[in-house]
Amino acid sequence: MPYRRLPNTDHARLRALKTALEKGRELPPFRLAFSQKALQKISSFLPSFENGIQLNRQNYSRYVDNGKKYQQELKKARLYLSHFIQVMNMSIQRGELPESTREYFGLSPDEKALPPLQSEIDLITWGERIIGGENQRIRKGLSPITNPTMAMVRVWFEKFMEGYRFQKTMLQKQERSQANLANLRSQADRIIVQVWNEVEDHFRDLPDEMKRERAGEYGVTYVYRKNEREKQNVYGNEEKKTG
Repeated sequence: MPYRRLPNTDHARLRALKTALEKGRELPPFRLAFSQKALQKISSFLPSFENGIQLNRQNYSRYVDNGKKYQQELKKARLYLSHFIQVMNMSIQRGELPESTREYFGLSPDEKALPPLQSEIDLITWGERIIGGENQRIRKGLSPITNPTMAMVRVWFEKFMEGYRFQKTMLQKQERSQANLANLRSQADRIIVQVWNEVEDHFRDLPDEMKRERAGEYGVTYVYRKNEREKQNVYGNEEKKTG
């Protein structure tokens, strides 16, 4: 025997609610298979649910779309910071700068390896150190490191930081809209269960097949279990052969 299956996607929830709402608008109260109280719940809730779904989609889309741009800015900032330190190290290797230059950037004088720049936090930490260190060198009248210049490093670091802050803001919006939508889904499920229970109770005295057919007009969904579905297919094929 088929069993009732509640919607498990937003699209299916909307379809169930809209089907019931249409029935409520088509039929007078005395012919409707569920209560006016339930109908009022659908009418007042449906716009909020649709808006919640739309807002969540918009926030997710903006977060993903901006994420592509942000990743490019992150890579550029990492590249410029990395190249700046590499140029400094090569200048030290050639004897153009003393090893003590590294100390301006928070590195030990004999540290020849690049600082960690993989994570966002590392990039922010070392970006601020490198920019601050070069500014300190220039204030002391020391020759600026070039190719890349600190001006170019700063441009891309600031773009990265702007993108980082914006992406954080978008993530917070996405998380809020997702939490709100989760709450709306729970409300939708409760309303659908109430309506479907009332519909099935209204048709309770009808034969099972007719009851499911009439309830289906209100959006109530029934499905066969896998083994029952296979039996239905077998019986259907046998009837075709004998027919």
